[in-house]
Amino acid sequence: MYKKAIIIGAFFGALSVALGAFAAHGLKAILPEDQIKIFETAVRYQFYHAFALLITGLMYAHIPAKMYRVATNLFTVGIVLFSGSLYLMTIMSTKGVGLGPVGIITPIGGLFFIAGWLCMLWGTVKE
Repeated sequence: MYKKAIIIGAFFGALSVALGAFAAHGLKAILPEDQIKIFETAVRYQFYHAFALLITGLMYAHIPAKMYRVATNLFTVGIVLFSGSLYLMTIMSTKGVGLGPVGIITPIGGLFFIAGWLCMLWGTVKE
């Protein structure tokens, strides 16, 4: 077991539930539907990758590949960049402020997600 991955995964999983509830109950009154969908996308991808972190931590007990540790870091950074930038964009839209060129952070976060999955694959195949 890789405890760090499980702790981070559990944290982001709990945060996903809290943010999803916040979107459903708190944001519907202040954001247009298109912005709610963006926020929900952030929650969904955060939740997917919280599960990926949990799986990574558990798989490490059976296959102690270094790539699982790398995947943990990549998934964590991916959540912060991808979901975090979408959360920030939707919340800032309530003030009429856009992120402009900072919006490039979202696809970079997506690349971190892809790299994390590839590291999981590599760690499993190589060991």
